[in-house]
Amino acid sequence: RDYLEDCAHGKLQKALPDLLKEYDMPAGLFPRDTTNYEFNEETKKLTVYIPSACDVGYKDSSVVRFFTCVTGYLEKGKLSDIEGMKTKVLVWTKVTSIKTEGSKVHFTAGMKKTRSRDAYERLSEMASS
Repeated sequence: RDYLEDCAHGKLQKALPDLLKEYDMPAGLFPRDTTNYEFNEETKKLTVYIPSACDVGYKDSSVVRFFTCVTGYLEKGKLSDIEGMKTKVLVWTKVTSIKTEGSKVHFTAGMKKTRSRDAYERLSEMASS
C-alpha cells in the first residue's frame, strides 16, 4: 500500500513511540524531534527520518549518534539490520541490532553492549553532532 491508499482508507499513522511500545521497544529510543517514519507491516521494515544528524545522550550516560535516515527491521523486542546509528564504545561503532529483554536493552555494535532499558524509556533531546 502506498501513502495515497492509506489516506483513502483513512489509516492514521500512530506516533513512533507508540509503535515502538507495541513491539516491546523503549519509547524513547529515537530523538524526541523524530516524527516522520515509514513502517511496512508485511516486511517489518522501519525507516525513521531524523530532522538533522545528532548525538543523543541518555540518562545512563550512553550516547547514540543518529544520521538523518535510520532503517531496520522491527520485530517483537528487537530492531535488527540497523543502518544509520552509531554508539561510542571507546570508539564510534556502527549499531547493527537492538534487542530488549526485561529491564535490559542489548545493543549489538561490532560487539554486544547491554544497557539499562530504563534509560531509553523517556524521549531525549537531540544535540548537534
